[in-house]
Amino acid sequence: MLRAIQEFFQSRIEPDAQAGPDEHGLHLATAALLFEMLRADDNEHPEERAALERVLREQFDLSGDETCELAKLADQEAAEAASLYQFTGLINEHFTPEQKVSVVEMLWQVAYADGRLDPYEEALVRKIADLIYVPHREFIRAKHRIQENS
Repeated sequence: MLRAIQEFFQSRIEPDAQAGPDEHGLHLATAALLFEMLRADDNEHPEERAALERVLREQFDLSGDETCELAKLADQEAAEAASLYQFTGLINEHFTPEQKVSVVEMLWQVAYADGRLDPYEEALVRKIADLIYVPHREFIRAKHRIQENS
């Protein structure tokens, strides 16, 4: 699976000279967490799927086709994952505190995309925020920022 993702990035996305060697895995880890959010309430709403793809496109500066392919790969990876740790571990190792807060904001965007917040969605955002060591204060601020813009 990771080979397919690496080939996707190498063939479709120009390498960034400042990007670290694990950028592909970091994109995948972030996207996989967003897919976990999409499935959190056992109902995949079209609005949530659209928000997920929009967030991926904007965050990683992808074309529509690249976004669809990354989404497909990340969805498969998330479905096969035994735990969140393989994704949160990469984020912890390589993301700055600000980037981690950005991941939490992306999760909130997907959670609120259908116009309501399911308790399972909120619990998942909280769990991921804890796993990537986002302080509770920043977790709440991120939630409020997304609520204000929804």
